Amino acid sequence: MGSSRFWQSLVVASAVVYASTATTLAQQFTDWSPPVNVGPVVNSSFNDQHPAVSPDGLSLYFVSDRPGGAGGLDLWVSQRDSLEDPWQTPVPLSSLINTPGTEFAPTLSPSGHLLFFSSDKPGGCGGQDLWVSFRRNKRDDFGWDAPTNLGCVVNSSGSDDGPSYVEEDDERVTLYFTSLNRPGGLGDWDVWASTMNPDGTFAPPVNVLELNSPARDTRTAFRRGGHEMLLTSNRSGGIGGLDLWVATRDDQSPVWSAPVDLGPVVNSTANDGAPALSRDGLSLFFYSNRAGGSGANDLYVSIRAKEKP
Repeated sequence: MGSSRFWQSLVVASAVVYASTATTLAQQFTDWSPPVNVGPVVNSSFNDQHPAVSPDGLSLYFVSDRPGGAGGLDLWVSQRDSLEDPWQTPVPLSSLINTPGTEFAPTLSPSGHLLFFSSDKPGGCGGQDLWVSFRRNKRDDFGWDAPTNLGCVVNSSGSDDGPSYVEEDDERVTLYFTSLNRPGGLGDWDVWASTMNPDGTFAPPVNVLELNSPARDTRTAFRRGGHEMLLTSNRSGGIGGLDLWVATRDDQSPVWSAPVDLGPVVNSTANDGAPALSRDGLSLFFYSNRAGGSGANDLYVSIRAKEKP
């Protein structure tokens, strides 16, 4: 991949282009539809979870412990030829990414050139660390370079997971992630945020207090521009075990609204978690162990439409 400075400079350039073209207008949407299982071509009888969708919507990354990977939980990708075509048989990422340990919670930058994920591979700062990989061709799902650890300013001696890389409308770049029992948290897993500095490094993380609870608050997803986010939590007031929750903010406020449960149309009495939003904000992928799936966890998708003015 070259030096870490190379991908840092790429991130900075990508963020400037993205922010200059993003809209700051609030977008209204219809309610989410009842979720549909992604299907047996993608899902297996094993544990399939934590999806991420590429910016062009043609690649679905996810975590699985099915046979054929490097061992344990690995990153896999399913492709499709167009947004109207079905997903194809998943393939594991290369041994540069997957290891005999755990690779988890992938997410892609809006440019499609960066892949963030967590891993307990050697060379980290603690148990589970955040890593980033670069690819030159944003359409080559098997062209990822050897990943770089994000370092011990972002990562802690504990477990850090669930990255979400957000290029916000005010030209900030923020890395949201979850951390277990890091000092300054509210308890269990909490959501933390690290702002990218002008040189491409990340600042010390801060606890996003308005999103967290004393319960488990984990994997997030963000609509383009950073005005709507989805959160996984088992806090009180939900439908089942883990639920999907939503929070919003406007252009004038850096603070998120109190998260609201997405409700019984999307959530079930089982576990529903690890949201991933398509670039247009109209497709919501997540995992669930609700009845009717193929295995321990399956991937599901819910859709919505833009409301007419």
